[in-house]
Amino acid sequence: MTRVPTLDALARPGGGLAMVAMDQRESLRTMFDQAGAGRPETSELIDFKLEVARRLGPFASGFLIDRELGFEDVRRDRLLPETCGLILAVDALEQQMGGPVEETALDPAFLADGSDLDGVAAVKLLVIWRRDQRREQRVELARDFIEAARARGVLSVLEPVVRPTAAEQDGGGWDLNAAIREAAEELSILGPSLYKAQVPSAGEGEPAELEDACRELDDAITGPWVVLSQGVRQDRFPAAVEAACRAGASGFLAGRALWSDVVGQPRTGLAERSVPRLERLVSIVDEHARPWWGEPAPAARQGDGANG
Repeated sequence: MTRVPTLDALARPGGGLAMVAMDQRESLRTMFDQAGAGRPETSELIDFKLEVARRLGPFASGFLIDRELGFEDVRRDRLLPETCGLILAVDALEQQMGGPVEETALDPAFLADGSDLDGVAAVKLLVIWRRDQRREQRVELARDFIEAARARGVLSVLEPVVRPTAAEQDGGGWDLNAAIREAAEELSILGPSLYKAQVPSAGEGEPAELEDACRELDDAITGPWVVLSQGVRQDRFPAAVEAACRAGASGFLAGRALWSDVVGQPRTGLAERSVPRLERLVSIVDEHARPWWGEPAPAARQGDGANG
């Protein structure tokens, strides 16, 4: 059997995870357009992603990118330091121009014999979770992904994003936090290397309330987990990461919270705004995150710097 690396490949010295997501595709085009930069050429998207890798990679423990827009460049040119593990998105997205991702599947290039994963520490799959007739199919999709990653000797990062059905939306009974927990109970038990969860309450609310909601999510998740930033206001994300880490999360895998407001602008914004944000989030992870392998040692919990 092919040996799979541990999450140390994506971790800080103390076992926390501070990772940058740069796998947006159609949604990134939309962000450029909304920022007033017009609808970008593919080359513009790739250039932006590569610049994010150069600027933020040295401060991150992991970097996520898609095959279509920049993966080969990042790998070939070795844009990431050895301290930053490379994560490849292997989700094929069903998405209309300007709209959200509606469904996903596994990228055929990942499933093909001889799939080239040299230098890749982990692969990531987005799953759109709904209480509809395709629910069991999505469970099987997640299971197939985890098994394929294991067979290829790479870590698996599973990212469910919950959505209401039309009936739930129209009926006014949609409960975001309940759906996030239900998805976690259903999918984390399949055994991905890492579970990537939405922040409860979209990061809103008093710190104690948010931490309580994160503790409920922690109870629902089997295995190590991190939070994503989609749906969370940029200024709320540091508090959301701290609440999640205090509740048992091992960190974050986030993109928009770091670089969304510099899209379509001079790249100096990455150094002036994005890098300080990432450094702040890294410090939160080092201080509060649960190491991916479990509870920190008593000395670390006392804040003696054992997390590195």
